Amino acid sequence: MSLHREEPKSFSFDAETLVKAKQVIAKYPEGRSRSAVMPLLDLAQRQVGGWLPRAAMDYVAQFLGLDPIKVYEVAHFYTMYNTKPVGRHHVQVCTNLPCWLRGSDQVVSACKKTLGIGVGETTPDGQFTLSEVECAGACVNAPVAAINDDYFEDLDEESVTRVLEAIKRGETPKHGPQNGRMNSAPLGGPTTLKGEG
Repeated sequence: MSLHREEPKSFSFDAETLVKAKQVIAKYPEGRSRSAVMPLLDLAQRQVGGWLPRAAMDYVAQFLGLDPIKVYEVAHFYTMYNTKPVGRHHVQVCTNLPCWLRGSDQVVSACKKTLGIGVGETTPDGQFTLSEVECAGACVNAPVAAINDDYFEDLDEESVTRVLEAIKRGETPKHGPQNGRMNSAPLGGPTTLKGEG
């Protein structure tokens, strides 16, 4: 993924993305291709390098036969779309109630300290952007942070620092629960349905 930080004057899907876009549209019934606006915006965002410049939104609108305002409304409503450049690693910490009750404030503080930036900022090298988000949908494993497409769960100051330092070194840390639990099972393991019958 290349990192484009300046607003491009034009945009079009490259050959690989165009194939993917046509595959997405083929999933919709005849005459309903406009419903593909969200996955096509995601494809455009990935092609650009993590954000949606206006030229990309205009292209998606034209591609689907939509008024541009309809695409802008979607892109500006959903937090999964970035209408401003973000770093190569977009760190999105959930600070909604379940995560907050389990320590997301400390997770955000550890991110700020480790990355040397505040919420809404990007590191000078363009590698990391830190954001707070509302409900990441992993409340049972709170607190949680999404870093690009991966969820890191059951975080605390130490574990989020470990994850970020690994990414800085070019490593790929294990995503999912960071406290040893399996998926969303109780920390000590399953407590019911353990026998055969």
